[in-house]
Amino acid sequence: MSRSFRLWATLCALPGLCAMPMAHANMGNTASTYGVLPSDIASAQALSLFNSQVSATYYNPAYLARDDRGELTVGLFHAEHSLEARSLGGPDPIQRSGGNVLNDDPSQQILVGMKTNLTSMTRYNKPLYLGFMAGVERFGKEMLAFDATTSRAGQFFNYGRQPLFLNLGGAMNAWRGIDLGASLRVTLHANANLDTYSNLAGETQYESLQVDAKPVVRPILGVNVNWGETLRPDQRSWLDGLETAFSYRGYSNTRTKVNANAIIPGVIASPGLQLAIATLDSFQPDIYALGVQYRFDRLRVGVTGELQRWSRLEKEFEHDTLRDQANLRFKDVVIPRIGASYALNDVFTLTTGLAFESSALKSDRSLDVNYLDNDRYVLGVGLSAEFKNAPVFAYPLRVDVGYQHHFLKDREFELTTSDPTVAGNPYERVRSGGDVDVFALSMTMKF
Repeated sequence: MSRSFRLWATLCALPGLCAMPMAHANMGNTASTYGVLPSDIASAQALSLFNSQVSATYYNPAYLARDDRGELTVGLFHAEHSLEARSLGGPDPIQRSGGNVLNDDPSQQILVGMKTNLTSMTRYNKPLYLGFMAGVERFGKEMLAFDATTSRAGQFFNYGRQPLFLNLGGAMNAWRGIDLGASLRVTLHANANLDTYSNLAGETQYESLQVDAKPVVRPILGVNVNWGETLRPDQRSWLDGLETAFSYRGYSNTRTKVNANAIIPGVIASPGLQLAIATLDSFQPDIYALGVQYRFDRLRVGVTGELQRWSRLEKEFEHDTLRDQANLRFKDVVIPRIGASYALNDVFTLTTGLAFESSALKSDRSLDVNYLDNDRYVLGVGLSAEFKNAPVFAYPLRVDVGYQHHFLKDREFELTTSDPTVAGNPYERVRSGGDVDVFALSMTMKF
């Protein structure tokens, strides 16, 4: 544990001196860990590059142009975790309050999205589309959840409650069958400054507290090619069903900085105890995604490969005062995804997908932090229904449900600490594993 964090923990142990809300968060985000909408969850993100719904603002903004209808989407997301660490023994094993289960805290989000056609607002004949997507944790009650901590029992690197998800982007048709799109992913960087006088009973006076959270934007770029429209626009051919897509998602993070200065008369004199904490809550690496899709009559099949550049996180953690001592090592990973969608009739469509996600964490020990992470298989399935004449509504209504299961492959880690009172270092060896179940529902009005 870094010195600055030990001082902060000591200061906050004084009753009433400071309070910091803590929540189970992670180094991923909703879209990359699970999927945004039920259709993305159902295909294990294999068909997400070819999804014209508003979630395209994250996966491939160019695909917003493939459906000229506007839409308004509301969705609910629930991820149920059962993440375990089984002790394999050691000189000083931990007594875990939850037994083998380290994390069973769910992630629950409300999702809101909108897509509209802006062509009528311009002087050009080129169609122009705008999309917006937002997700807020605890069904809309928690916009800035964070938890950056060391752990004696071990903690999972990639799962937990999610930070604010916010995307805004647009798309246009550049040439026949070729669409271009760009969007911005917005994350929050929070800063807090505290100055106070206190006694050992935690009674404060002359307090000054300033907190702000500024938005930080990162780019997402996408291009989509329908080869039939591009190469043979005037005649039917086998190329009509062939599409390729490429997207780049720039790295992003959610960060918190705390600067504190405390004077305790008779114990700590002016200028006081000065503390500086800087920590990451979530991180998304640079992601390069390439996909191919082929449409048959009722069936479409797609394959997507993602290159995720997690090695950048090593440099990010060098400036993290909670994790800078852990010597964490990460690797870039390639994630294959395959999915299919079949129209059962004019109303219902069944979607399924499979992915294998390699762990980006190379380290099997991380001093004090004790991160755990696993390779995992991701299986998804879902059903969508589009009602052209839905009751009450004047426009077509689409309803999607999706389910996803993550099976974590067992992996062993050594738990270590810088605490000299602990007998042995590493003090315990554990085998991590578990399961994650994801459920999602959305309703979309097409207009």
